[in-house]
Amino acid sequence: MPAAAPENAGDVDALRESISSLGLHIRDLKTQKADADLVATEVKKLVEMKKQLAGLTGEVEGPAGGKAGSAGGKKASSAGRLTLKTPKGTRDWAPVEMALREHIFATLTRVFKTHGGCTIDTPVFELREILAGKYGEDSKLIYDLQDQGGEICSLRYDLTVPFARFLAMNGSQYPSIKRYHIAKVYRRDQPAMTKGRMREFYQCDFDIAGVFDPMVPDAEVLCILCEALTALEIGEFTVKINHRKILDGIFELCGVPADKIRTISSAVDKLDKSPWEEVRREMTEEKGLDPAVADKIGEYVKLKGGPELLTQLKADPLASNASAKAGMNDMELLFKYLDVFGITPKMSFDLSLARGLDYYTGIIYEAVVEGSAPPIAPAAAAPAPAVAKPPPKKSTKAGGAGTSADDADEAIDESQIGVGSIAAGGRYDELVGMFVGAASSASSSKKAAEKGAIPCVGVSVGVERVFSILMAKLKEKEEGKGGRSKATEVYVMSVGDGLLLERMQLAKELWDAGIKAEFMYKAKPKLRAQFEVCDKEHIPIAVILGPDELKDGFVKVKEQKGKEEASGDGEKIRRDDLISYLRERL
Repeated sequence: MPAAAPENAGDVDALRESISSLGLHIRDLKTQKADADLVATEVKKLVEMKKQLAGLTGEVEGPAGGKAGSAGGKKASSAGRLTLKTPKGTRDWAPVEMALREHIFATLTRVFKTHGGCTIDTPVFELREILAGKYGEDSKLIYDLQDQGGEICSLRYDLTVPFARFLAMNGSQYPSIKRYHIAKVYRRDQPAMTKGRMREFYQCDFDIAGVFDPMVPDAEVLCILCEALTALEIGEFTVKINHRKILDGIFELCGVPADKIRTISSAVDKLDKSPWEEVRREMTEEKGLDPAVADKIGEYVKLKGGPELLTQLKADPLASNASAKAGMNDMELLFKYLDVFGITPKMSFDLSLARGLDYYTGIIYEAVVEGSAPPIAPAAAAPAPAVAKPPPKKSTKAGGAGTSADDADEAIDESQIGVGSIAAGGRYDELVGMFVGAASSASSSKKAAEKGAIPCVGVSVGVERVFSILMAKLKEKEEGKGGRSKATEVYVMSVGDGLLLERMQLAKELWDAGIKAEFMYKAKPKLRAQFEVCDKEHIPIAVILGPDELKDGFVKVKEQKGKEEASGDGEKIRRDDLISYLRERL
């Protein structure tokens, strides 16, 4: 056990030693997956001890007792100094990065609209009772807000629950809808920034709500997912699919108690990043499942394949289970429709896929690309192709200073973490009705839930994870040159006397014609400086004004190909024909 805080508050060295010892103790507790309440208690002690030290010395301590200001001078090292940083798990986005993000948003929006989607928006925070109990074990990651005027609120964890709440409030007006929503969500997760795992991030959702024939909208949602990832040029990807009813049937057949089904399901869902032995240990030692039952589950959840796996399951004793049989019937229909859409080769029927969220009731799916899966995988049931990584090194990076439980979080070795699934979703038929029933009187809640139920199926694309992959591809392609940060198409330049008024006039004509253009804000700019702007900003076309050419009614148009590739002296174009010429070229 760590040493207690010193009785003598002036004993600074002893206090620092206690902080370091307690920080290491907390890390050990987390490694051993100790009780969350115990960890929280120890974290609270650590925060108080750091406050005590700050009061004595003006220093701000990291989680292991080191000075937080010692790492490159980025964090405050004395009282009163402003810490210039973004909150943990968040970041700023530079112009080049935003250009790529806007491309992702525009691509997804185009695909969503192609399939008849319309968009809505919901508040960034919801009443806490709206979000409570919808996310299983992940509910601990919800960001709670302080009481404001009598309403207890939390930041939205995803876009699905707010959508279900919207339908519960407006079901008579929208009994069916194809909706997409691109917005920020918040999770109090342990961030791995370079892998797209953050606390503030965008989700791009597409959902189909309404009563339709089985699996038809489900198949279209999977088609939308495949079209979106293909359009984003994300690379080779695999969509892992499963059915909650098949999983429930497996658990029932193997003898899992009804009250443990969801928690055991959550353990199974970790098979993409933990070996079966570790998952089995969690089920038996931490969650109290009979080892014999766990072994029976293992025989099923290691299976994966395509339509042939469905044939195998239909000949298995599992087919006698009512829940599993209903799920198999759905999957048989689904594969038929996926064949029509031509995307069956992209699918992997994977019985280890469970999805931790409590609201799923039918088909569930996740998309992964090469290198996106975590590096640890079960030998008997490896997930989609993953890039092997070297063994993790123990992190020695000091955490940030502050006054919350996050201060004791050990920094994650991000090199050992795949970005995870880049998209995921499933069917949730009861969530809307659950809200309607909960909002009704106790005597009529069940009938209200049944009457107000609106079946839904949807998918969410993880923008930050897609961005991480595409940005890495862009950097590799550009070989360190960086991508374009703006959409400027034409740079208006001049030689000789500067011709500022003429450049301004031509820029205005280009803007009026819908052509994106810029010019240098100098009366007499040097030609070399203007070309350097073109090269730096990757502007494709330069229009050069010269006094002699203008007198004759001409301008020079030069395509910019970078310093390494000469593009000649350019082409003389009549001034009156310039707009039409540029439109053809652009």
